Amino acid sequence: MDLRRLRHFDVLAETLNFSRAADRLHVAQPALSVSIQKLERELGTRLFDRTPAGVQLTIAGAAALVEARRLIFHGEQLHRAVQSVMDGTGGRLRVGFVGSAIYRLIPTLVPQFRALYPGVTVVLTEGTSIEIIARLEEETLDLGIVRTPMLKSHGATLKTLQRDRMLLALPADHPLALPDPLTLRDAADEPFIMYSPEAAGLHAHAMSACEAAGFVPNITQEATQIPTVLALVESGLGVALVPEVMRTYRLPKITYRDLREVLPREALINDSCRAW
Repeated sequence: MDLRRLRHFDVLAETLNFSRAADRLHVAQPALSVSIQKLERELGTRLFDRTPAGVQLTIAGAAALVEARRLIFHGEQLHRAVQSVMDGTGGRLRVGFVGSAIYRLIPTLVPQFRALYPGVTVVLTEGTSIEIIARLEEETLDLGIVRTPMLKSHGATLKTLQRDRMLLALPADHPLALPDPLTLRDAADEPFIMYSPEAAGLHAHAMSACEAAGFVPNITQEATQIPTVLALVESGLGVALVPEVMRTYRLPKITYRDLREVLPREALINDSCRAW
């Protein structure tokens, strides 16, 4: 149904005069008359009784007016919703994020974004970097916060948001937990809690750090999420390399040690494969 005709009908029902309605609508009176006639033909009934003094709503017209105004309201709402999405002030932004982003990036970025775009609903979904990239390609996410390196080819555009250096996480009573200068090589003989291949970026980064230190880690346990890795370290099952941001994740039975050598730095990446 033509919303323009419904607006003509609404204004005429309010003024009950073709001349005044035409002036308010900025249309010629004959054009308004044709518009109302077409609407009446479409509905199959007269909406107005014509009189020398003007027009009066018929019973059918009074009933139609209620629904016409409802349709006009929803039509305007539809237009505003579409326009707000187009200019970035409304709609929904679907963001995937790796688990460690909740310790610094998510608490920093989300409040800032919501302050700038209060009309946009932010929907957050946790996943691994591989899962997030796949969902971007499937167009079920608009943005993703992932970790590099990405070991699979993809068509996403990557921008660096944050760089993390790696720390060594140790049980608090471990001999290497003492505040002496420490290199990763000092932990070469220790059992390592390693990231599973699902956490591809962290796995590759930790393995390359050990390789750069001149040893292959003795992997005794694997886990996908960093908190799980730390729980295994806290249980005394080994040591692990974790991003520096995890220093804020304090556990009573874990000590974080800085490493003297400069390890390869990994980046938390904003993957803007699709714009919102």
